[in-house]
Amino acid sequence: MSGVGVIVGLRSEAALLPRGVMVGCSGGRYEKAAQIAEYMLRTGAEGLISFGIGGGLAPDLRPGALVIGSEVDLGGASLPADPAWFRHLANQFPEARQGVICGASVAATTPAEKAALHADSGGLLIDLESGAVAEACAAAGKPFAVLRAVADGHQTGIPDFALKGLDENGRTRVLPVLVGLARRPWRLPALIGLALDSRAALNRLSAAARLLGPTLGF
Repeated sequence: MSGVGVIVGLRSEAALLPRGVMVGCSGGRYEKAAQIAEYMLRTGAEGLISFGIGGGLAPDLRPGALVIGSEVDLGGASLPADPAWFRHLANQFPEARQGVICGASVAATTPAEKAALHADSGGLLIDLESGAVAEACAAAGKPFAVLRAVADGHQTGIPDFALKGLDENGRTRVLPVLVGLARRPWRLPALIGLALDSRAALNRLSAAARLLGPTLGF
């Protein structure tokens, strides 16, 4: 078993990881991700990896693109990923983009929000776990890395009711999405597009996890 902990937001992301990997699922909740990160480090994890899908911020990133975080922006301050872990991932995935990850506590759901984040930070991608991972590792003096894939692109808006389709354990909740869709049926094409983009991102992460192997290469 690897001594590295992995933090994801979704059960579908956790399912991509090899058996035996120490994994915690936040359900897309920043505070829960922070609690899991602190617990893993306190109970013996040698470091943490933020793994999963995220929202694309850079105009040239398409759904399914792999991104390796060089640092995590926390809204002004930033924390660098461990240089050795960063180089390891960069060597494994030379086709991946490398750069700033925006670690947020709330999702960016509109093109305008994504554009503003990209302009302010130069961030390539936003997710809801990397900030908590970076802060916990910095406090504990432990290394971290970020490996993510773009789901929704920079011009993709996310219907608000789609965010209700995830419970606190990272499992899909269909009913809130169906209720929201019944009220705003014209958002169906956006929802279908989001599902297809998310699938492309998960497929890319699945291939990455297989390449890294049972210990994720660490």
